[in-house]
Amino acid sequence: MPAPNLTREQAQQRAGLLSVSTYDIELDLTDGRGGPGEGTFGSKTTIRFSARRPGQSSWVDIVAEGVREATLNGRQLDVSAYTEDEGIALPDLAADNELVVHADCRYMNTGEGLHRFVDPVDGGVYLYSQFETADAKRMFACFDQPDLKASYRLTVTAPKDWKVVSNSPVASREDTPEGAVRTVFEPTERISTYLVALVAGPYAEWRDTYTDEHKTIPLGIYCRASLAEHMDAERLFTETKQGLGFFHEKFGVPYPFAKYDQLFVPEFNAGAMENVGAVTFLEDYVFRSRVTRYAYERRAETLLHEMAHMWFGNLVTMRWWDDLWLNESFATFAGVLAQAEATEYTGAWTSFANIEKSWAYRQDQLPSTHPIAADMVDLHAVEVNFDGITYAKGASVLKQLVAYVGLDNFLAGLKVYFDEHAWDNATLADLLAALEKASGRDLSWWSAQWLETTGLNTLRPRFELDDEGRYRSFVIEQEGAKPGAGELRTHRVAVGVYDDDGTGALVRTHRVELDVDGARTDVPDLVGAKAGSLVLVNDDDLTYCAMRLDNRSMTTLIDRIADITEPLPRTLCWSAAWEMTRDAELKARDFVTLVQRGIHAETEVGVVQRLLVQARTALDSYADPDWAAEHGWPSYTARLLELARSAEPGSDHQLAFVNALTNSVLDEAMLDVLRGWLDGSAPLEGLTVDTDLRWRLLHALVAHGRASDAEIDAELERDDTATGRRHAERARALRPTPESKAAAWERAVYDDESANAVNEAIIAGFSHPAQKHLLRDYTQRYFDMLDEMWGRRSSERAQPTVIGLYPAWEVSEEGLAAADAWLEGAHPAALRRLVSEGRAGVVRALAAREFDGS
Repeated sequence: MPAPNLTREQAQQRAGLLSVSTYDIELDLTDGRGGPGEGTFGSKTTIRFSARRPGQSSWVDIVAEGVREATLNGRQLDVSAYTEDEGIALPDLAADNELVVHADCRYMNTGEGLHRFVDPVDGGVYLYSQFETADAKRMFACFDQPDLKASYRLTVTAPKDWKVVSNSPVASREDTPEGAVRTVFEPTERISTYLVALVAGPYAEWRDTYTDEHKTIPLGIYCRASLAEHMDAERLFTETKQGLGFFHEKFGVPYPFAKYDQLFVPEFNAGAMENVGAVTFLEDYVFRSRVTRYAYERRAETLLHEMAHMWFGNLVTMRWWDDLWLNESFATFAGVLAQAEATEYTGAWTSFANIEKSWAYRQDQLPSTHPIAADMVDLHAVEVNFDGITYAKGASVLKQLVAYVGLDNFLAGLKVYFDEHAWDNATLADLLAALEKASGRDLSWWSAQWLETTGLNTLRPRFELDDEGRYRSFVIEQEGAKPGAGELRTHRVAVGVYDDDGTGALVRTHRVELDVDGARTDVPDLVGAKAGSLVLVNDDDLTYCAMRLDNRSMTTLIDRIADITEPLPRTLCWSAAWEMTRDAELKARDFVTLVQRGIHAETEVGVVQRLLVQARTALDSYADPDWAAEHGWPSYTARLLELARSAEPGSDHQLAFVNALTNSVLDEAMLDVLRGWLDGSAPLEGLTVDTDLRWRLLHALVAHGRASDAEIDAELERDDTATGRRHAERARALRPTPESKAAAWERAVYDDESANAVNEAIIAGFSHPAQKHLLRDYTQRYFDMLDEMWGRRSSERAQPTVIGLYPAWEVSEEGLAAADAWLEGAHPAALRRLVSEGRAGVVRALAAREFDGS
């Protein structure tokens, strides 16, 4: 069920009254006989805190199966009427208080609180905690809000063969009479509740250390025992050391905690979580089958993102979730900066332009867009705000700020910020004050323009040429931000002019950097310069905007995108073309054609993979359906097969093209090809058909009715692992029959016992671009079930269901009418937001389809 809500006003009132000193947390994770516990675990918490106004009352948060007893300052509290929504009332507080709560807390399978997982390979029981935003109360009684920091000491009784890891080093271990081990950890530094961590189970472990002139930091890497053979610990340790060295140098403050462990855990809902000294990661980052270099690059970005949080978020923490964006935007920016400057992934800013910017643009065009500095009135608002604005737009705007004040000034401001607010909470105003102090610039206007508004400005070039082909005039036009109030902003931009170098390559011939301010900004430095074939008004991707091209540049993009030699400007051109497609300014069929003609020359495999996803979306959602079925899909998949066969055998590009084929609408001849790859009767040179690729090929065959239930069962027998079971669930949901869709729907909507990861696998298989005819009856069923499902499930369980099952297959006025009828009713704000976002996607698809067919 959903966790209790907390409003910002309630949090402010409690923080105004209380100051928390320490937590002593005792957990018993055994069955009382030395084995792993099931169902619930014992949780005893002792909290020492003070009250600024003695005699007043407060409450402590606890979500548990039951509360055995609670005492405040030696006085027994009545917990007979305990409810999760109310927690435990704390009447008549003294100046100094000691609260003891003994509860039976639940193990979870939703990735919230203390998650419990049983490995089907060896029966091992694995636990890990996940508390952001406010689920620490599922493991121990606490004041669950970020501005009531305290020191934590954990004592954990667990089976003898388990590794037990928390935020701080182990102080002692001792055997218990029942055959378990009692582990006591050192007290932590002052941290927030959501950053406390516990990971326990028979994890495999690797150790190393990082040493420089500042300190020596013990390093650990962990994963399930059955995945240990696939762990590339040496590579991860190398990237970890590169990150620590980079942040030590750039932040000017040594790593503030005692150790740094990284734990890859099962059924994790997100990419990772920045728990102090014990970062948890989605275990899919332990690659058991071959992946492209891009997967390693994204893993490194995640690793460095979480590491940056150790300073920004953990050492200095937001006061309330209004400043969630500061945590996430900063970590995103800093992680990419570290990638580009300290690791092998020197092209990380190209991936940022390709991935993060695209995410931000999409989010910022939805009806639910919000200012970067959002108004988070309660936890329910926060839970749907881990979005493209909070992460990607915020990071893009920070990148723009760095271009404006200079990197050295920005980093100097961060050192001031860390020094002044270490072990405390801070706000946006505190950060801006530190940056102003370091740079000597007034940044109040920047905050008002960029953090307190919504939408994108469109920048486009306007110029005239003289008789010699030189610029007589050159102006950048800026359109008001949309959606929003139409504000014009100050943009730091680079204007790049590209032309043929005589060898057939398009290279930059001129670059001018300037501030764009107002509706029209002259670029005098380009007057008299020789005009080029291509003009980019946001070259080097310095600002956050929708970049548009003049007619000549658009022609060059369509005809010669493969001739642009540098990855970043080429990516900016791809991005411009995609955004024009989404905005119904470029026909979807023309975008697909552009991808087919230019993707062979794209050197960055991450860009290749993103373009293939976009081409699939264009065919599935934005192209005229009749054209897509008759011409679009056959042409696109034929080109993919051609590219896979002509790519270097065994290359990342070959694998990317094959993977894209498995997600496409395929004809019988193409399905025969995939069958030949799967059973080995007609192999593709260089292609290793390993465990996960076998599943992808089987999924494609199942979705088109070319593989049976027996084949799914046989593949599961080959790969009876947690991942294999999820693949099998997806395969069964992909079967193209009404009965299979009905069964998948029932599981996805009403099965509350399966783990989130299993539920999401079923949802992923429910809809396929070749099966829309099977799903029409589910449009109204979707809206009919929403409120009941939302009220029954926790946020982490409900959100994937709302988003993943939204009837995007119904690109029609009827589909919009069904959404509008539901939106006319009274619904929770967070649920309404998610549905409105799904509706906006259908509106966009309708407009694009109409334009494509015109």
